[in-house]
Amino acid sequence: MGYTHGSDNKKRARFMTQEQEATLPQNTRSIMAFLREHAPFSSMDDAHLALFAEHATLRFYADGDKVIAPEDGPVTTFNVVKQGRIRGERNNPKTGEPETTFEISQGECFPLAALVGERPTQTLHRATGDTFCLSLDHKDFVTLFSESDSFRDFCLRGVSSLLDQVNQRIQSGAMASLGSSNSLDTPLERYALRNPIVCSPDMPVRKAVAKMHDNSVGSIIITDDQRHPKGIFTLRDLRTLVAEETCSLETPIAQVMTADPHHLPATADAFEAAMLMAEHHFAHICVVDEDNRLIGVVSERDLFALQRVDLVHLARAIGTAPQLQSLVALREDVSRLVDAMLAHGADSGQVVKIITTLNDITVRRVLELNLKKNDPGIPFTWLTFGSEGRQEQTLLTDQDNGILFTTPEGMTPDQVREKLLPFAETINKELAQCGFTWCKGNIMASNPKLCLSGEEWDDWFLRFIDASTPQNLVYSSIFLDMRAVYGPIEPLKELLEKILTRIRKNALFQKMLAGNALQRRPPLNIFRGFRYAPDGDRHSLDLKRQGLSPFVESVRVFALANGVATANTLERMEELVRKGVFDAKDANAWQEAYSLIQAIRMRAHQEQLQQGEELSNYINPDNLNPLDRRILRESFRQAQRLQQKLEVTYQL
Repeated sequence: MGYTHGSDNKKRARFMTQEQEATLPQNTRSIMAFLREHAPFSSMDDAHLALFAEHATLRFYADGDKVIAPEDGPVTTFNVVKQGRIRGERNNPKTGEPETTFEISQGECFPLAALVGERPTQTLHRATGDTFCLSLDHKDFVTLFSESDSFRDFCLRGVSSLLDQVNQRIQSGAMASLGSSNSLDTPLERYALRNPIVCSPDMPVRKAVAKMHDNSVGSIIITDDQRHPKGIFTLRDLRTLVAEETCSLETPIAQVMTADPHHLPATADAFEAAMLMAEHHFAHICVVDEDNRLIGVVSERDLFALQRVDLVHLARAIGTAPQLQSLVALREDVSRLVDAMLAHGADSGQVVKIITTLNDITVRRVLELNLKKNDPGIPFTWLTFGSEGRQEQTLLTDQDNGILFTTPEGMTPDQVREKLLPFAETINKELAQCGFTWCKGNIMASNPKLCLSGEEWDDWFLRFIDASTPQNLVYSSIFLDMRAVYGPIEPLKELLEKILTRIRKNALFQKMLAGNALQRRPPLNIFRGFRYAPDGDRHSLDLKRQGLSPFVESVRVFALANGVATANTLERMEELVRKGVFDAKDANAWQEAYSLIQAIRMRAHQEQLQQGEELSNYINPDNLNPLDRRILRESFRQAQRLQQKLEVTYQL
């Protein structure tokens, strides 16, 4: 099918042959080649690119020229920067002076929202340096908008559609080796939920097991008269009952069931079910309606039937590993699981939570195995800091941990440390064998300075906040993101409440924390090119320190200043929106940008593992395709916007 100039979509070819493209004017072919290097044009049909190229006008703007202004009325042109830059200007409401709110560089489009909304732009667009733009008038824009699905999707959703493209490419790469299945974003109500086999609480175990056998199921749900789930009994429970001979088979099942089974609403997605199963080693989750009535059961087999590595099975295997060597061997499956999760549609935020959950289970199992062999006899809470505290770990991780204990009556904190420190050193060594790198800064529980009583931790943070030294501000990026992995959680809750209260009342500490957060600048230079990492290879970016840290550090300041207790960066943003601190649209853009950088980072880790290379956060942007380079630039620009909000808030 050849290309024609008609507007009938059916007459347009998706791809042109070389002979067909050769018949087009040279200028048209040149513009098409340029467009193919940039999103969204890189995913558009050849005929739609030709339509754009044939109708576009190349316009020149000298440095400082106005391109589009609010007073011009409704926008009538769609523009793509071919050379140079466009900056957006708005007057600062306090000073009345114009300030730059964004920059648009080569291959990027403007002004989407105003053009689609058929209204004037709210921002003055001005050329920076000699600038050339490809301009499409409103009539031709409407034609392209109506005919090209990918172009229309981009115009309506902007960077969100780019995020989808990145995720789809990561997912398709994993699918190539794993095969397809349901997405982890799929609501449970769309799964073929097992019709739940139920019984009343007074039914004897023998009859309940017979009912399970007749229906070929591994569990039975115990419900009341309103069909509310009151308990669950599984084949595993039956094996335990028979092996331990704790009661007869005539016992009412209510006496041996697991009471108050975890359940999820039908609108919850598969990811929530998978994480609940992994965290608690369940094989089944009850699904209920809005009135809490049982409507189905979903099993781990339903969620992961086509996977080579099952999240729940791996979590259970790690959580019940009989010895350290078994744990070390099981840790090798985590990388394969990440591939499987990506193939199932998990996004970067979900994958880092999966990795962190498996890390938590590993840490707990190492602790449990050692407590069986050599219990120090002192109750304690095992703390984790930094990225693990935020539940944002990738395959490249080191140890950031500590101990919080309550001093028993008749003992001093130093006497408690004498018992706990040798135990903690063993834990740190065995975690290193499991792949948790030894912390170079000695931020580990075996460090006496990080094995403290509740009172000592409280005093430490009191001095930490009151004396805002440069070193303390560096520590803030680690210790203010803490979480309990093992042991009683109440002591940590009490400690965190005191910390948050002090920080909310200490405006000077907040300001110094904000100033410290601005030390990590996104890697963009004034010409919108990449600013390479000073400590990496000559042409490399550090996606963790230069890319993710500006988001993490800035969001932490706002979260601590506004009493947000959660440590996860994306969850902090959501909570700040609920509190009215962040605008919802801004927060959405920042969340997407953060997730995009994390997705590219995780894909780089997977490629490094496949090639047998040492894991690193450094990438060479020259090795990325045009879409990923565009994604990184846009994401880094969003980090700049977030930092600008921090600067304005704290007048830095």
